[in-house]
Amino acid sequence: MRLNQIILLLVVFSISPLASSNNTTCPRIISQSPYISKMLDYLGLGECIVGVSRYSKRQLPHTGGILDPDAEAIDSLMPDLFITSDWTSLETIEKIIPEKVKSIRLSSFNTMNQLEDNMAAIIKATNWQQANDKVRVFAQSWRNKVKQVQGNHKKVLLLSSCSGSAYSFGPDSRLYDLFTLAGFNVLESGRKIRHIRPGNEIEDLTRLLNHYQPDLLFIFEQTLTKQCQMLFPNKAVRILNFDGKLFLHPTTAILDGLDSLILQKHSWQ
Repeated sequence: MRLNQIILLLVVFSISPLASSNNTTCPRIISQSPYISKMLDYLGLGECIVGVSRYSKRQLPHTGGILDPDAEAIDSLMPDLFITSDWTSLETIEKIIPEKVKSIRLSSFNTMNQLEDNMAAIIKATNWQQANDKVRVFAQSWRNKVKQVQGNHKKVLLLSSCSGSAYSFGPDSRLYDLFTLAGFNVLESGRKIRHIRPGNEIEDLTRLLNHYQPDLLFIFEQTLTKQCQMLFPNKAVRILNFDGKLFLHPTTAILDGLDSLILQKHSWQ
């Protein structure tokens, strides 16, 4: 074998996806959730995405949903890595993902630390070591910002909306963790989320407020609806609304969400 052929083989081996210690070549990634795609964008891997779920607005081939990935579509894209959430069962992954394809399941709805853990898992799976600095910046940024919120132990409830199928965030949810770290006393006791609807333990928002009697009600929708304006609890409560896109999804957009909280902290101090 000629010397130049040997050199070429060594170069190809050294930059092959999912192999090098400091990878600069895009692995072919299927992102099975829009929030995963945004995380990949932040890490500098957005251009490596070759397939997305049916819920994505990206102009890329669709590969089914979180609960029902499309095996044929996934196989046709010849991915190196399949990334989904832990809502996709292990049994499903074993059934539909080709053996040669690496897969990881991310969990990011319980704590803020999980966002960092997910980024670390992606970096490990792709050998995309150049993104480690971005993870460190994110980790430091959200911790610094959360200290500036200064919740002063105000009693609060965190509500997805005032309309539709509203739900309240409780223990083991990322927003409960975030607002607790920010110094608020989050009153919701229902684990993860409590759905507010007829037939449940708490059927409407007024009953929720009367049950917990918070000082503040945080609503994560851009505008207050008529339902918000028609709340008449026994104890007066101040309602503050924020953009749900900055809070409800497990992405680095939470940094902008924290900035919006800091700007409003005069409301509880």
